[in-house]
Amino acid sequence: MDVFSRTFLPAAAEAGLAVQTVSRHMPIFRRCVGSGDATILVARCSRPDRPVPGEYLLLLTHRRLVVTQQTRVLHRLRLHLNSELRELSHVTWNPDPRLPAVELAATAIDGIRERFVIRAHHPKQVWHLDALLGQAFRLRPPGTPTRPAGPGAEPTR
Repeated sequence: MDVFSRTFLPAAAEAGLAVQTVSRHMPIFRRCVGSGDATILVARCSRPDRPVPGEYLLLLTHRRLVVTQQTRVLHRLRLHLNSELRELSHVTWNPDPRLPAVELAATAIDGIRERFVIRAHHPKQVWHLDALLGQAFRLRPPGTPTRPAGPGAEPTR
């Protein structure tokens, strides 16, 4: 069993995802993520800025952010976002234990600002999600450049 499978399955179980859901999304995730990339987070999410019907499933690894969408009527799956973390800019997340939820926002390489709300089952889980997002986005090795903030900007280190 490769690193992705060994880490994806426990993360999906922690998120409380049904085996059928995991099985349906797995082929898309496999195409996007390498076998040596470890999963940090798997979660259902929604898009607060676009009330388009459908369910979203977010996969965060040490290298990539992948989001799939399943339409409500026909239950078709499609890839919504597939990006390396280094290609994302202005990544923010706001934990809110009152809801309980975490809002994740990032600007993709094409300049589109993506926003996702990850609902938690209880307030303590909000802080766990915050720590996992910090593991992926805050705790980068020294000297790892992030993408420039705008045209003509220098990469930050």
